Amino acid sequence: MRGKKVHFKNVRRPIIFLAAAILIAYLLCLPRNIFKGTTYSTVIEDRNGELLGARIASDGQWRFPPSDKVPEKFKDAIIEFEDRWFPYHPGVNPVAIVRAAIGNIKAGKVTSGGSTITMQVIRISRGKERTMWQKLIESILATRLELRYSKKKILALYASHAPFGGNVVGLEAAAWRYFGRPPEELSWGEAATLAVLPNAPADIHPGKNRDRLLQKRDRLLRSLHKRGKLSDLDLELALEEPLPLEPVALPRDARHLTDRYSKTSKGQRVRTTVDIHLQRQVQEVTDQWNSDFSLTGINDLAAVVIDVRSGEILAYVGNADPDRKRPGSDVDIAASPRSTGSILKPILYCASLQDGEILPHTLLPDIPVNLNGFSPQNFNREFAGAVPASEALARSLNVPSVHMLRKFGVPRFLDILRKSGLTTLTKSASHYGLSLILGGGEATLLDITSMYSRMSASYQTGLKDFPLTDKCALWHTFEALKEVNRPDEMDWRLVSSLKKIAWKTGTSYGFRDAWAVGVTADYAVGVWAGNAQGQGVPGLTGARTAGPVLFDIFNLLPAKDVENAYAAGGWFKEPAPGDYELMEVCHSSGHLVSPSCEKADTMMIPKKGIRTEPCPYHKTLDGIRTFILPPSMEWYYRQHHPEYDPYIPANKEDYAPMEFIYPEGGATIYIPRQLDGSIAGVTFNLAHRDPGQNVFWHLDNEYLGQTRFIHQMRLNPSPGKHTVTVVDESGNSYSVGFTIAENKK
Repeated sequence: MRGKKVHFKNVRRPIIFLAAAILIAYLLCLPRNIFKGTTYSTVIEDRNGELLGARIASDGQWRFPPSDKVPEKFKDAIIEFEDRWFPYHPGVNPVAIVRAAIGNIKAGKVTSGGSTITMQVIRISRGKERTMWQKLIESILATRLELRYSKKKILALYASHAPFGGNVVGLEAAAWRYFGRPPEELSWGEAATLAVLPNAPADIHPGKNRDRLLQKRDRLLRSLHKRGKLSDLDLELALEEPLPLEPVALPRDARHLTDRYSKTSKGQRVRTTVDIHLQRQVQEVTDQWNSDFSLTGINDLAAVVIDVRSGEILAYVGNADPDRKRPGSDVDIAASPRSTGSILKPILYCASLQDGEILPHTLLPDIPVNLNGFSPQNFNREFAGAVPASEALARSLNVPSVHMLRKFGVPRFLDILRKSGLTTLTKSASHYGLSLILGGGEATLLDITSMYSRMSASYQTGLKDFPLTDKCALWHTFEALKEVNRPDEMDWRLVSSLKKIAWKTGTSYGFRDAWAVGVTADYAVGVWAGNAQGQGVPGLTGARTAGPVLFDIFNLLPAKDVENAYAAGGWFKEPAPGDYELMEVCHSSGHLVSPSCEKADTMMIPKKGIRTEPCPYHKTLDGIRTFILPPSMEWYYRQHHPEYDPYIPANKEDYAPMEFIYPEGGATIYIPRQLDGSIAGVTFNLAHRDPGQNVFWHLDNEYLGQTRFIHQMRLNPSPGKHTVTVVDESGNSYSVGFTIAENKK
């Protein structure tokens, strides 16, 4: 019986389908990411790619994120040692496989696998047992990998994932762990050492079988020399190099910054803006000061340096000398919210200038004040009566600042602080109240320093998202801060080499936080000193601790050869004519000049400053021009200004002889209970231009008693509205109405 004739046309289609299926299976056999699921170390680099620090991968391996760079020395060494035909084969080298098989048969055991570098990449990525079946699969996948990537990419994958002994994986991690330097800086001897390690990392590494490792390295070096990769001198020097003894510690610069990124960018390579050379200098300065401060119970210190024009962080010391173990040494203080003390006063001063609330030298009240139980004090516990706003800022006086904030408004000021970048002020304006200007809120050193930096940048280039934009207001703020007394007590005006710095200190309640922040046209530097755990230390102030550190850091910073319309030589130029109004200002009061003022200065003021009130203190009485303050301000002002001698008019109606310092008219007073539950009352305070006069006190027409010299009276009125009236022996009277809030406790 004759068989049927099979036509080629009948089998061609199945063959095509089969071939297509095989081709598709081949093309899809390799996952897009062959190292998917591999965990990596967190690697933090400086602005130029130098290693600042790293944190180990979650699987306990030192495995840096993959890099596409393979240094030439290691490239030549690994190809010579592992796969000499790597540049030419398609992923599998048949000659090497046959040669390995023959060698294994002769030896009676497996002595060589004949794997190419490409096959090893596949094997490392799959993590399967080494069997003939797996080698066949690796061979197929290796050819597929060659179709996907270039030889350069494949070699980079190998260098990034090959084992180098112990828990060290990848060339970059090995270079740092064994030699303490990046792969690009390895010598021929070091490159050859690392090239032979992946061949048997469990049996031969710097801590095990060192003689065999040395022999393998030297054979490789001689082979490289034979092929012309090394000169005679290079070979001689390389053979003399010793093997590493044990793994070395990785760099630990900016350790707290590294810790932060290890949480937010885990397993990634992060390029920061930090300059490693400046970072190390700042660390050295802070470590030295921290050592000195620790003798007085001040254990922690943080510092930040920011480039004004770019806004980049150049140095970041989250906490000095973390190797000196103590409670809190691991706390990143630079990113921790702390009580701000007086460090926000320049922002209020600038905002008040910008909005036309004050002029640069406007006299502010510096007298006792009690606002619903809030009674701020200056650091020296004294009162000046009246002080120019610029001087109040330079001297960091608390009471004038509270008066300034009261006039400006807490909600408006809080909004400016938030828009300036303070991210930690999350509560309402009523929660903070007037204490906000004295440390009632918390902020981080990084945010505060950035805010000062943006003030400088806003003056020079303008920032659309920054609320302080008036260049005249900013310039006057910098000028006032330039006058703050330096910790070295040197006057910058007398020493031309001293840098001009606008700087401010702050000290929180209970001496828990000491701040110093300074700014120039080029840099902003912030320093915090204290204890991370919050305990206060007597004598811990911004001027005594953080201040000296601030100036030491500024001395490290190089001058920038940058000049623009608003800055030159690192300092600020005066505003341009279109940025201000030129006005006559009273020399004594700092207000706009009035017809009664005796002496005026021509001054640049912010544009909204033209709406401030004329001088209220110069008056013409009986045809005589005189400078006269309200009684409450005069009482303290006279003690510091012996030249103060106002004209006393014949008509007493134009001359108020006395005034209540506390309370103000219409005030609501809350009288707290004592520890034993009793109510001690509240002290009323009166200022009289002639303290020697007898003053007679009445509460709601009921006589209370009299005072002389010190005009104070403790009262305990019942809840509700009341009036206190005082009458002096000359017949002058003065009344104030107030409300006593009901004490519900």
